[in-house]
Amino acid sequence: QVQLVESGGGLVQAGGSLRLSCEASGRTLSTSVMGWFRQAPGKEREFVAANSRAGGSIRYADSVKGRFTISRDNAKNTVYLQMNSLKPEDTAVYYCAADRSVVVTSKSTQYEYWGQGTQVSVSS
Repeated sequence: QVQLVESGGGLVQAGGSLRLSCEASGRTLSTSVMGWFRQAPGKEREFVAANSRAGGSIRYADSVKGRFTISRDNAKNTVYLQMNSLKPEDTAVYYCAADRSVVVTSKSTQYEYWGQGTQVSVSS
């Protein structure tokens, strides 16, 4: 079973930054499309960002473009989400997910493996 473990969440003031990490078991990362999703209380799960196996194909949600950056280090089996200029509306539980495919997608149903999530809270 593929294991994904997120870290790096916390409480930050608006305008601040956080970097989330997601470490995958084995050689999972090099053979997987990786995505970040988030879910705020009372809201539906939404797509944040995703990248391809080599990191060359990237997609972002419109709400985070220009502020968030997804990257990966396949040698470390880790994908990152650098979050800058954070806003209160970014507050949510952030999940990483893996899909053993080639095409980057924003559809959560395409991802097979999920981490447990890490809380990000942004205060005004």
